[in-house]
Amino acid sequence: MPFAELIGRVDEELIRRVRFRNLRSSSRPARGTDTVKRSDFGVGSRGSVRVTQASKRDTQDIEAAARPARFDVAVLRDIAGEKAFNRGSAYQADGRVEIMTIDEARVVARVVGTESYRCELTGRGRSFSGNCSCRAFDDWGFCKHLVATALAVNCLKPDALEQTANRLDKIRDHLRARGVEQLTTMILKLAERDSALFEELALSTALETTDDPTLLAQFKKAITDATRVRGYIEYRDMRDWAQGIERVLDRLSILLESGRASLVLQLLDHFFARMDDALAKVDDSDGGAGACYAKACGIHLAACQKAKPDPVDLARTLFAREVDSDWEFFFGASETYAEVLGKAGLAEYRSLATEAWKKAKSKRGKKADDRPGDGFALRAMMERFAEREDDIDGIIAVRSGDLSSAYDYLGIAQVCLDNGREQEALKWAEEGLWKFEDSPDQRLVLFACDLYQRKGRNENATELLWRTFAREPRIGLYERLKSTAGADRMFGIAVRDRAIALLREQAAKSRPQGRWPLSSETADVLIRLLLTEGLVADAWAAVGNHGCREGLMEELARASESDHPDEALKAYAQLVERRVRTGGQANYEAAYGMIERMRGLRERLDESTQHAAYLADLKDRHKARRNFIKLLMSSGTR
Repeated sequence: MPFAELIGRVDEELIRRVRFRNLRSSSRPARGTDTVKRSDFGVGSRGSVRVTQASKRDTQDIEAAARPARFDVAVLRDIAGEKAFNRGSAYQADGRVEIMTIDEARVVARVVGTESYRCELTGRGRSFSGNCSCRAFDDWGFCKHLVATALAVNCLKPDALEQTANRLDKIRDHLRARGVEQLTTMILKLAERDSALFEELALSTALETTDDPTLLAQFKKAITDATRVRGYIEYRDMRDWAQGIERVLDRLSILLESGRASLVLQLLDHFFARMDDALAKVDDSDGGAGACYAKACGIHLAACQKAKPDPVDLARTLFAREVDSDWEFFFGASETYAEVLGKAGLAEYRSLATEAWKKAKSKRGKKADDRPGDGFALRAMMERFAEREDDIDGIIAVRSGDLSSAYDYLGIAQVCLDNGREQEALKWAEEGLWKFEDSPDQRLVLFACDLYQRKGRNENATELLWRTFAREPRIGLYERLKSTAGADRMFGIAVRDRAIALLREQAAKSRPQGRWPLSSETADVLIRLLLTEGLVADAWAAVGNHGCREGLMEELARASESDHPDEALKAYAQLVERRVRTGGQANYEAAYGMIERMRGLRERLDESTQHAAYLADLKDRHKARRNFIKLLMSSGTR
């Protein structure tokens, strides 16, 4: 490790050991003195921190409040979110922040939370960023510890600011005045207490004194230990496991920087084999293990760029990892490593892919139960090579190997159209429509309609739209049918009436059974179509005949407030009852919103007395639902 880095590490550690043990007691105000609460912080007209009037405040406090803030509080609140900002403000007010060093560009601090966390802020004003060692920062980004640090810096008085800024300079001068022997002793004592520092020093020593075979054995053991899984690793234990792997990868990066790229490649072969097995035995819901694997892939690429392995051998290794692995971290490796592979490596890669593709096609021809998804990596690989050479026929040939959905036909048709093969595009689209006639894909239907209209075959387009609409009614298809009418109003009305008649007939055959007014998908399309066309009375009739889903009913009720208030009130009452009976704060708040709309309607209809009676009945019947009643009372519902 470079001497300057060791001095920097010692600087921070000395500050922590000398001052940190007294942080809580020295930074908390004495009993009986005034404190600044979270609510005391606000944003002035120019983004500076503003402290409101407390019970007592001396002249220095007023001057501090008037100074421009180092970090804009409005931006701080925005990027952290209200919850993190409030907690960070409480941490700062509680004296949990220790500023370790500060200069024009950077602030480093320690914040006492569940543990001791290291925080670093760079920038100032409205443009700044940060980093924290806590888990929340890894999961969500800007955390409460960074908020607390920024607010603490904003509150520093001039004398405290000067003292903090000079702290590291004083320590640096002190260390430089000491002899090498005293510094060595000090660093070794710190390393005894800090395992991470010990590992860095041990690695730095090993890189200068150990031969490659010994390093290979040591690092293989470290990788094996870090990736070991005993049984199964649950979600709550994943962070520690992933952090152990990250530490090993950091050491591999140092090994790479020391000029041992070939050794790193050997070690990564061992790492990938271990991780391929381990990933099946861990709960990686947060993606920590995947992030470690991806980081290792980045180190592997950098090592290949430095070591320049034989391109043919590298192609064989990468091909095997892309095709055989259960994971997709090497997916698209021929593109990622193209520069390292060069012409010879890419030629070998394509040769391997082509041979495997031929075998896969032969195997598919013999196996009747072959699954469409098999060979995905191979298909993608062959398609990438064809795209690299602008081989349109090659792309079509690869894609035509899997025509298990209408969307597969659309993909080929789009490739043809993009390359000026309009007639061929229509041929593929029509074949897909014919093969999947019973389950049409609307994207393919609209694609074919566009081609028909481009060729002046409007009747074919209209026929296809009606046929598809009859099989699988959708508002999007109806809107496309209406667009064929253009400015012809009578033709548009004819399209509307035909669609409504078709939907009513189908809805009558498919009404579901149940106490709540459920509806079929066709009935929902009918109601939405009527609502879109402004036929609100007909829409309510359809609701009575076929039912309606909650979201659509609320939308219809809102659209009916002006001209059909009675229907709207009835619908809101049903929806409120449903929400309250279902329970949960979100449902209570949604119900309250609808009750407020009902109140507005009742007042407009001069029916405030009826609304009061409705509320009294509602409170009486649901008095056991305390959170709902509390919401009504606290909001002043009347």
